Amino acid sequence: MTHAAEFETVPARPQSWFKRTESWLDDKGKGAWIAAMVLGFIFFWPIGLALLFYMIWSKRMFSKSSCRNRMHRSHAAFKSSGNTAFDAYKAETLRRLEDEQGSFEAFLERLRAAKDKSEFDQFMDDRSKNATDMTQTDADVKQDA
Repeated sequence: MTHAAEFETVPARPQSWFKRTESWLDDKGKGAWIAAMVLGFIFFWPIGLALLFYMIWSKRMFSKSSCRNRMHRSHAAFKSSGNTAFDAYKAETLRRLEDEQGSFEAFLERLRAAKDKSEFDQFMDDRSKNATDMTQTDADVKQDA
């Protein structure tokens, strides 16, 4: 018979700053690694070069795991939970959010169109004003001569 006291858990050793940074960048994806490398090149080129070599050596640049994990998480949203009431609620909420997103995108499109029209109308007014001023200036020059 075993006792729980026999299996003492070893306290977790705190991770080094390097491991914490590595896991943080891994969670953010390839873009974070590339941004860190570019910043390394900007501030002190050997750091950027070291990051580039590390990314190639550890195969972080060529792995597809981050894309696969992201795709897996997006498909998990549509997976059935087994509870029909919850699944119906989730489906209705997702449908409502998609409708709201569509409405908001349509609103933004109308807003952009109104802004474009306003800017174009202002351009045309300025253009016609300049043409009128040029005609008036030409008439004044001819009158003086």
